[in-house]
Amino acid sequence: MTLKTALLAAALVLTALGVRAEPAVVYDMGGKFDKSFNQSGYAGAERWKKETGKPYLEFEISNPAQREQALRRMAERGADPIVGIGFSMGSAAEKVAKDFPKLHFVVIDAEVQAPNVRSVVFKEQEGSFLVGVLAAAASKTGKVGFVGGMDVPLIRKFACGYEQGAKYANPKVQVTLQYTGTTPQAWNDPARGAEIARSQFASGVDVIFAAAGGTGVGVYQAAKDAGKLAIGVDSNQNHLQPGTMLTSMVKRVDVAVYDAFKGINEGSAALGLKEGGVDYALDQYNAKLVTPALKQRVEAARAAIIGGRIKVIDYMAHNACS
Repeated sequence: MTLKTALLAAALVLTALGVRAEPAVVYDMGGKFDKSFNQSGYAGAERWKKETGKPYLEFEISNPAQREQALRRMAERGADPIVGIGFSMGSAAEKVAKDFPKLHFVVIDAEVQAPNVRSVVFKEQEGSFLVGVLAAAASKTGKVGFVGGMDVPLIRKFACGYEQGAKYANPKVQVTLQYTGTTPQAWNDPARGAEIARSQFASGVDVIFAAAGGTGVGVYQAAKDAGKLAIGVDSNQNHLQPGTMLTSMVKRVDVAVYDAFKGINEGSAALGLKEGGVDYALDQYNAKLVTPALKQRVEAARAAIIGGRIKVIDYMAHNACS
């Protein structure tokens, strides 16, 4: 089934139900069940659906060319708002929004200058700083690692925050930063993620933060196999490998999608610790790993960031980490 046929079929179903095709969400590469970034957005859409009892349109792209096509087809169906998940949606949304000035668009992780586009970005460096503190404080070897997905400025923003947090907790810590690739496939390559993780563990690293979409699943499995620690990203991934997931850097894409569906489509936003946009996850799956002493250290760092006493460098603003 082609993209156009799939969207038309969905629209016809909604029309038959007497419901206008609104709102809509377009997931980026990796799909809505990537256990990470996209899936967090999906959770926000499902929360809205459960609360309102109303349907919504959705599409999972499988190649970069579909981004603009999917957004355009949603607009042609009259969906409003239309949410594009991922920084790669920015240019496509800008083009489509210009052609449909009466519709509202929301882009997550990209800044688009258009009157009918709301940009929602996150202060990933702040959440990454906190998990960096946890990683360095929990490490027994004084060596921590990072596995990023596609090597792009946004993922370097995670790495930069993580490195700052780790060095804040232990100035002598060694931080190994690696990326899975330079193409969109880097988000969905668990085997490569596991390979990089095993290499880092072999070098003495004992905690790895993965900011790599579905690729991170391979990192978490490698940590489980090696008896080392891993840190999840975007969604709370603590449950994926209970006992070796130290924590997850939670990024509330679900809230961004939910708010958009509820009609908060004006004014762009930058969501950090203070706004509840990012955090670290603490639940029954990692309660034994995050000791009271560790929690005290990370909570002190959180308070200092919110209070302005710690200034976390934003890689995307400075194009450098130090």
